[in-house]
Amino acid sequence: MSLLRKCAALAGAAAVALAWLAPGASAQANCDWYAKTALKQQQENEQRKCGFKGPAWSPDLGAHLNWCRGVAPDEWKKQAQQRDQQLAACAKK
Repeated sequence: MSLLRKCAALAGAAAVALAWLAPGASAQANCDWYAKTALKQQQENEQRKCGFKGPAWSPDLGAHLNWCRGVAPDEWKKQAQQRDQQLAACAKK
């Protein structure tokens, strides 16, 4: 096999591997963002003395990461938006 064919074969294999791995890597990055955002929102909840409680307001990064990994992206996006809305309402008081 010529060097050019070997390179082409390796490039093709790498592209397939990246396509297969990318969704998981992307999901991990999304859940990392979600969990960090949830913690920032919880800190704002405490600073403003809003008093929000429950799993969505946990100060535990791991809990947010695990929850995110178990739900569809629409769910964690909705959860983050709901916390934003609650904090905005609290800020108006």
